[in-house]
Amino acid sequence: MLRDSIKAAQITAMKAGEKQRLATVRLILAKIKDRDIELRTADTLPDDDALVIDVLQKMVKQRRESITLFEQGGRPEKAADEQAELEVIETFLPAQLSEEETMAAIEAIKAETGASGMKDMGKVMGELKARHGTVLDMTKASGWVKAALA
Repeated sequence: MLRDSIKAAQITAMKAGEKQRLATVRLILAKIKDRDIELRTADTLPDDDALVIDVLQKMVKQRRESITLFEQGGRPEKAADEQAELEVIETFLPAQLSEEETMAAIEAIKAETGASGMKDMGKVMGELKARHGTVLDMTKASGWVKAALA
C-alpha cells in the first residue's frame, strides 16, 4: 500500500537526517490524515491507494502553480523550495502515461463514445479520468482532449 511506503519513507528520512525530505513526507501524511477526517462522514470510501494518489496529485498541482507564481514574482528561492517538495511528492506517484499513450487512450475513448466535437469534451474527460486518473495529469490531458476534438 502506498500509505505504508510513505510512512516507511518518513522513518528512512529521519534516520538519514534528511530534513527537507522529512518535512515534505510529514506534510504528505498530514494531508492524507486531513482527507481521512473529511471522509469520516462519507457514505462510500474510495480505495486507499486511490485516495492517497488523489491527495498527492492535488499537492503536485499546487506546487506547480506555486512555482510559476514565485518565478513570476521574482522569488527564485521560494520556487526552488517548492520544486524540492514537488520532486519528493512525485517519487510516491505511479509512473505517468506518456503523451503518446495518453493520445492513444483519448482516441480509443473518442471512438468508443462516438465523440465528435467540443460538446463531447465532458464525456471524454470523465471517461479518461475514470480509466486513467491515477496515472495521468488531467491538466495536460485537458489540452490534448481539446486538440483531439477540435
